[in-house]
Amino acid sequence: MRITGTTRVTGIFGWPVGHSVSPPMQNAAFKALALDYCYVPFAVHPDALSSAVEAIRALNLRGVNITIPHKERVMAHLDTIDAEAAFVGAVNTVVNDGGRLTGYNTDGRGFMQSLAEQAIDLDGKDVFMVGAGGAARAVGYYVVQKARSLVLYGRTMERVERLAEDLRKIGGTVSVSRDAKDLGRYYLIIQATPLGLYDADPLPVDADLLEKGQVVYDLVYKKTKLLREARKRGCVALAGDGMLLWQGALAFELWTGRKPDIDAMRRALRRTLG
Repeated sequence: MRITGTTRVTGIFGWPVGHSVSPPMQNAAFKALALDYCYVPFAVHPDALSSAVEAIRALNLRGVNITIPHKERVMAHLDTIDAEAAFVGAVNTVVNDGGRLTGYNTDGRGFMQSLAEQAIDLDGKDVFMVGAGGAARAVGYYVVQKARSLVLYGRTMERVERLAEDLRKIGGTVSVSRDAKDLGRYYLIIQATPLGLYDADPLPVDADLLEKGQVVYDLVYKKTKLLREARKRGCVALAGDGMLLWQGALAFELWTGRKPDIDAMRRALRRTLG
């Protein structure tokens, strides 16, 4: 990569950020289209977030991705928040247009694009989702607009009920499950909690209730225990690397106005994830 005085800089703000797989993925996309851009990881301490956001303007960065723990707090420092990001309550992409900073959340659209790539259509389908945090809100925002019904389940019922109430305002049929005993009737099961990052984590649902042919999508971007159990039972098992890929592709479009070479991004992601 050739860096010059005209190179547009993008990057990612996080703490820590050394584990991020976005730099190789985004830099591969810039290289594939021969764009004079680069993508840099920025380790931003929580106490320095305000200064870091001001640096986007001061250094004329084209934009940044935002990751843990800044997704919610960064919103207070931006000029405009996209409607989707406002609903989710979190921003994962910032675009700098002449010093005006706009916050977006591309996670939900990335999830839906990853389904489309697998020819999975939610029209007329029933969907079950575990979790009520930011990832569940981002995904639910789109699922509720496409599926026949969405059923939510989680350990903290207050949060689950609140998410259900918010999603009903968008449209569609949303309800809450208190026992997750009828998993076999759903076309798609979404696992939207951090469970599965470690093999010692408990399963978020009873895998013995899964039925052959169901789609099980774990937003954790590795082959989790849940996905291994789902595959044993004849389910279509999808990991969160697809969502990770497409949310990054959408951020790329927001910064460049161009559609990336998705295969170049996918190859870089696979090399990084191993």
